Amino acid sequence: MVFSSTVFIFCFLPLTLLVSLLLPRKGQNIWLLLASLTFYAWGGVSYSLILIGSLLLNYGFGLLLNKFPHSQKKVLALGVGINLLVLVIFKYADFFAENINTLAGTQLPLPHIKLPIGISFFTFQAISYLVDVYRKETKVQKSLIDLSLYISLFPQLIAGPIVRYHDIAQQLKNRVRNWQHFASGVERFVIGLGKKVLIANTLAVVADDIFETNPDIMTPTMALVGTLAYTFQIYFDFAGYSDMAIGLGRMFGFEFLENFNFPYISKSIQEFWRRWHISLSTWFRDYLYIPLGGNRVGNSRLYINLLIVFLCTGFWHGPSWNFVIWGLFHGFFLVAERIGLARVLKKVWLPIPQLYTFIIVVVGWVFFRAETLPAALAIIGKLGNVFTHFNWLEAASYLQTDVLLAFIASLLASLGWFQKLHDYLAANKNESRAMLGFVSAKYAFLLVVLFLSMSFLSANTYNPFIYFRF
Repeated sequence: MVFSSTVFIFCFLPLTLLVSLLLPRKGQNIWLLLASLTFYAWGGVSYSLILIGSLLLNYGFGLLLNKFPHSQKKVLALGVGINLLVLVIFKYADFFAENINTLAGTQLPLPHIKLPIGISFFTFQAISYLVDVYRKETKVQKSLIDLSLYISLFPQLIAGPIVRYHDIAQQLKNRVRNWQHFASGVERFVIGLGKKVLIANTLAVVADDIFETNPDIMTPTMALVGTLAYTFQIYFDFAGYSDMAIGLGRMFGFEFLENFNFPYISKSIQEFWRRWHISLSTWFRDYLYIPLGGNRVGNSRLYINLLIVFLCTGFWHGPSWNFVIWGLFHGFFLVAERIGLARVLKKVWLPIPQLYTFIIVVVGWVFFRAETLPAALAIIGKLGNVFTHFNWLEAASYLQTDVLLAFIASLLASLGWFQKLHDYLAANKNESRAMLGFVSAKYAFLLVVLFLSMSFLSANTYNPFIYFRF
């Protein structure tokens, strides 16, 4: 089950909300846990057994950390090690077996284990809980229900954002539920749904069609259109799901941290990673980069630490050398900016660093989206010829009305223009008439987005869920 489905929007969500509102405070966590496990089991009961095993495992290790304070390092190492081992077995077993066979000439059988949805997300959340308890940033959670709800809460279970335990610990016991909070959650959910359904899904058709083309016959124009389509697709898909998760959390009284902050306006790769998938980048910062020494080491070690972190960031996304190359690609430019490129970027005309960052990010997405490394390199080669071989008529053949509108909306939204318009109107609504006009226009806009999204979901069966790869 995914958020952008009619089953979720018209059946699961209303029922879950209604029962949650009717239950007393003590019963709400139990109900939300049952709802979350049902939500996850929709994709397969076997997935739920893995999730339940993770819940019990990390609950037990949390208690052990509290019970044996003099052996906490060993307990933490064992708990984190088992979490990572489970992740490696279910997500990377085929990858390691294939590469061992290639390098050593062996014939290890490929296990072909089906990847549990969201395992990377809930594993990282579980690890953050154990580390937070070890660091004494939070107390051990002695309620199995509350800890299980934290790890498996359905709004962020399968697609993030990655929620740290210390950010939500108090909300598990005491959270605010009022009409204003609920209304802001509905608004955020509808905006996220529109990003996913109206923009990301529309551009996904073009991106998938082009990236499934043999790179040998792909033209530079096709490569550019497909890469730009994917660039905006992945942003509005990720950001849309994060918006929906944040909105759902508010409906149930939870407040999740922001996960995206207009990353495509960044003026450096460093800034990009402060704006893109914030929950993931801060997780690696706090639980890997800082333990490696962070900025407290010499320059050489600092550069190695950055490359290690982004090697792991790439590998976290999936068992593929393309993801590894993508991570190292970003790591290389982060090191270059640390060495001195960042100082140069600050001195030049503003559009230049923004263009530099956008080009690096766009080229990086080719590694992220292409099925193989040779295909990615071939497509990047095509992009290198786009200035001399671009064909406007060929590009126009992909830009049907809905695709063109999606491109325009994605460009304006990613530059923050819609947000600036909203903020301007909100700041100038002091008079009662202006207030009424602003509120009326906002809710009319939300109704249009909801209606169009429902229409698209009803009329189209194409609703890709890109997190299956992660």
